[in-house]
Amino acid sequence: MQEIINKLFELQDLKYQEFHSALCPGTNNIIGVRVPVLRGLAKEIAKSSDWSEFLRQAKNDYYEQIMLQGMVIGLAKMEIEERFYYLKKFIPKIDNWAVCDVTCAGLKFTNKHLEQVWDFIIPYINSQKEFEVRFGVVMLLDFYITPNYIERVLEIVNQVKHEGYYVKMAIAWAISICYIKFPKETMRLLQNNNLDIFTYNKALQKIIESYRVSEEKKEIIRAMKRKE
Repeated sequence: MQEIINKLFELQDLKYQEFHSALCPGTNNIIGVRVPVLRGLAKEIAKSSDWSEFLRQAKNDYYEQIMLQGMVIGLAKMEIEERFYYLKKFIPKIDNWAVCDVTCAGLKFTNKHLEQVWDFIIPYINSQKEFEVRFGVVMLLDFYITPNYIERVLEIVNQVKHEGYYVKMAIAWAISICYIKFPKETMRLLQNNNLDIFTYNKALQKIIESYRVSEEKKEIIRAMKRKE
């Protein structure tokens, strides 16, 4: 695996390292490889005959090593149960929002296995660990805000109880996307919910910041803000 580390340092961008480190407070092991470049390397690994060996031997010394693992799990050709196996080993390694969100976005196999993946992610949403919960919520956000799942998604985000900042931000983000795509259904949640004040107001803020929401609807949303 030293070969991978050497490659990552060859691809290092020091300006990006400084920029991205500021976006991931507490993450002090960032080499500084841009996500599109990292994804290109992940595709090379996923297409090779030894991608499974990479996942088995992968180290976690650097942020990019962990990010690569998440990308390869999403890209490599494998059966769904094998992918679940690797995800179960990988998810506990997630310790920041960026690895979480990039990994989720790459798990496009979900589109062909919606019910099986739903059952897989629900235990994570009920976890006590911040980034396991975020993983589950972001998976909902990426793949389940659809006519067939919107009511189930809204019910779940209304029930999540976790004090982690990155969980609350994920829930607010998810609710804003729900509103953009399904305003009527989401408005019912906004009018009657179990959300804490921070998450609720952050969801409103994200809706207001969207270019896909009319000024008329934004005025209604602004008036719904709760006092701290």
